[in-house]
Amino acid sequence: MRWLIIFILASIVFSALLPHLRRFGIGRMPLDFTIRLFGREWIFPFGSSLLLSFLAYVIARLV
Repeated sequence: MRWLIIFILASIVFSALLPHLRRFGIGRMPLDFTIRLFGREWIFPFGSSLLLSFLAYVIARLV
């Protein structure tokens, strides 16, 4: 249950920061889906989430 809460909070933070992170290519990677529905843009950044999770794992292993 705890991992689900953490995942939801991380997704909310990531979605809020996504407009700023697009300058660096995050949010436009393979497996990142953008759907325009009812005049609103819905972003599902699966590829970016995997990349950031891998980078966090590598940094945690080094520290």
